[in-house]
Amino acid sequence: MSLLYDIAPNLQSLQGELLKCMKQTFQMLFISGSIAFLLGLILGVLLIVTKKGGLLQAPVLYKFLDKAIDVIRSIPFIILMVLLIPLSRAIVGTGSGLAGSYVALIGGTVPFFARQIETVLADVDHGIIEASEAMGFSPLEIIFSVYLKESIPGITRVTMITFVSLIGITAIAGSIGAGGLGDFAIRYGHQMGYRDMIWITVAIILFIISVFQGVGNFIIRRTTH
Repeated sequence: MSLLYDIAPNLQSLQGELLKCMKQTFQMLFISGSIAFLLGLILGVLLIVTKKGGLLQAPVLYKFLDKAIDVIRSIPFIILMVLLIPLSRAIVGTGSGLAGSYVALIGGTVPFFARQIETVLADVDHGIIEASEAMGFSPLEIIFSVYLKESIPGITRVTMITFVSLIGITAIAGSIGAGGLGDFAIRYGHQMGYRDMIWITVAIILFIISVFQGVGNFIIRRTTH
């Protein structure tokens, strides 16, 4: 540990604050990421089954979802975060702080993830879907046993991409008092000039991403056939 203190002399006095910010980042990633994964997956499936020629063809619903995703994705996250403050207050009771960041993080992640899910599901061999329909599978059975089952490697791959994006926007969430590693790096690394804290923060973020990618690559290897 003394070697680490020699490399990063400000770490000894700031390690308590660093641990607190790490916890805030993990909370944002776990809570917002889990909800965004579920909502994005559902939305991506809806996009693929309601489009023209889909299992549950519904052009009006597809166009509405398609346009809504395009509009939300085109809004810069920091502006989207401000726009969602009233919704955040209605859902979690506050528009700032750690709790107030969840709605904004979910709102910024779901459209991005849903569009990637739609792309992954579109690559499923249509012949398998037609064969499943011929065998009498219901639309729900085809969604789970064909679309989602056949797309596990692709879904894992886009989840890893979305995870890295989510880490990036958690840093912006610091501007509404959510804290986190990005906020720590800005406050101590940039505003107070403790350059060693920036490098420590970068190293921690790289480690988190590496672990997540390692797990993702393992899932892809085990599910690719």
